[in-house]
Amino acid sequence: MTVPAEDGVAVWKRIETALRQEIETGALAAGSRMPTEAQLATRFSVNRHTIRRAIEALSRAGLVRVEQGRGSFVAEELLDYAVGPRTRFSEWIRRHSKEPSGQNVDLRLVGADAATASGLGVAVGSDVVILERLGFADGRPVSLSLHCFPAGRFPLLHEYFRTGMGISEALAACGLPDYRRQSSRVTARLPTTREAALLRMPKSQPLLVAENINVDAQGRVVEFGIGRYPTPRVQIVFEP
Repeated sequence: MTVPAEDGVAVWKRIETALRQEIETGALAAGSRMPTEAQLATRFSVNRHTIRRAIEALSRAGLVRVEQGRGSFVAEELLDYAVGPRTRFSEWIRRHSKEPSGQNVDLRLVGADAATASGLGVAVGSDVVILERLGFADGRPVSLSLHCFPAGRFPLLHEYFRTGMGISEALAACGLPDYRRQSSRVTARLPTTREAALLRMPKSQPLLVAENINVDAQGRVVEFGIGRYPTPRVQIVFEP
């Protein structure tokens, strides 16, 4: 198959247009894997460099996402992460009619560095529980979050996390039935190699990074967190 000739229009651009039409009409379904460069090169009777330029253009337009080591996929819907006083991961994902799940990727009991100590309002070197968790929506990674808690206030929290308890459940077991978001600060940066691999996103696309402080009913800090969200899949919305 070849693409129709158009005066003054590069071949890669005509291929991009053809693939864009297939995405917009649903012939290439949202979330589906794109054909490989080799398959597309054969289909359109061009070299792989030409196909690569077309895919890069679709990626820049937000229609295709390229995952390191996995190939290219048709972009899915953008999830609104609504930041409110009681933001909970599972509620956020279910609001989009998707199934939430999670995976602990790191759990440590360590001395607080300066940034963590400042966020929690504790002394540098104080024992803190560090939980890093990868969050999924229908099996697709949408968040990589670092949660920091004062171990002195929650001495059993580390063990509860080791049994597989979620954050709200573990804090409730420690005697804290509820907590709320006090503040969030959002920035953006490119992901590290590790972050890109865990979130299955290209290193060339930015992360949204939200530093959050959660407090109890008396206003005491119970958690300092850093959430990282892939911009191809998530946008942050602040709710009143």
